[in-house]
Amino acid sequence: MITKKQVLEGLETVLVPGVMQSVVKMNLVRDVNITDGKIDIKLASAALAPGAQEWLKDKISSAAGSLAGVNEVNINVVDGNPKDLNDIGQVIAIMSGKGGVGKSLVASLTAVALARSDYDVGILDADITGPSIPRMFGITGHPQGNETGILPVTSKLGIEIMSINLLLPHEDDAVIWRGPLIGRAITQFWEEVLWGKLDYLVVDLPPGTADAPLTVLQSLPVSGIIIVFTPQDLTTMVVKKAVKMARQMDKPIIGVVENMSYFLLPETGKKIELFGKSRGEEMAKAAGAPLLGTLPIDPALAKLCDEGNIERYDSEIYNSFVQNLTGILQNGKKPAKKQQRR
Repeated sequence: MITKKQVLEGLETVLVPGVMQSVVKMNLVRDVNITDGKIDIKLASAALAPGAQEWLKDKISSAAGSLAGVNEVNINVVDGNPKDLNDIGQVIAIMSGKGGVGKSLVASLTAVALARSDYDVGILDADITGPSIPRMFGITGHPQGNETGILPVTSKLGIEIMSINLLLPHEDDAVIWRGPLIGRAITQFWEEVLWGKLDYLVVDLPPGTADAPLTVLQSLPVSGIIIVFTPQDLTTMVVKKAVKMARQMDKPIIGVVENMSYFLLPETGKKIELFGKSRGEEMAKAAGAPLLGTLPIDPALAKLCDEGNIERYDSEIYNSFVQNLTGILQNGKKPAKKQQRR
């Protein structure tokens, strides 16, 4: 006898147009009833254009109908909105006390690390006036959707991404908005984007402690914060500001990352500390959180980011960061990996 589990496994092959994730992963299959070889499926219409809805109905009918023991498939499209359909395990915010420290880079590398560890991952680019995530992933397409919401754009590794740059006519168009509009855009990215089922959503915060970071920490169920800094004299002050904000908002700091920690001479392997002596351990102590990594200035990484190929990056130092990050997350509340969930 056909089971609901078998039906859902069969529907994993049906990909949602525009996001290229399965209809099951996007949490659009709301109910499956099976009676004497007849399958009734409820499909949510959230963020799906009319053409996409009809296309999915045909594909779902074909996939379910091909299962042994199935005589009839009926599909009923029901109303739905992303806010009610999204199922996100943990939200990790990447924060810095000041700009120019490589926060977006660390956010991207964090998402890539989790995706390589076989988790379902998304990136919410909350840096509305300085978005850079799509460029690093080589994404230029525009999101699709309907009046209820929009679909994220998916990277080569399957990371779901939403950024204001994906909605602009040109990626170099300036977003000249005041605080309330920026806050509203961030809230919309959380509530009106169909993220579906994710183990982790990485949020790239804008620098500082003003309106936009405050919106994220107040409006989103942030599970933990990673603070990014560079080894400069003013680091202590700006990191402590970020730490105090996190504590005042009652958000745990799961780790700190020192970026641009040094440059490694390729000829000799000697470390050159361009911005001064490492302050990683000092900042970890100030934050009361582990040091996840000290990332160097790596021309190879910079080149991959410029080319939109950050997902190809690999190095011994990065692998150490990955091990530290996943180790910390595994010691907390760890979402089941996708093979275990489905």
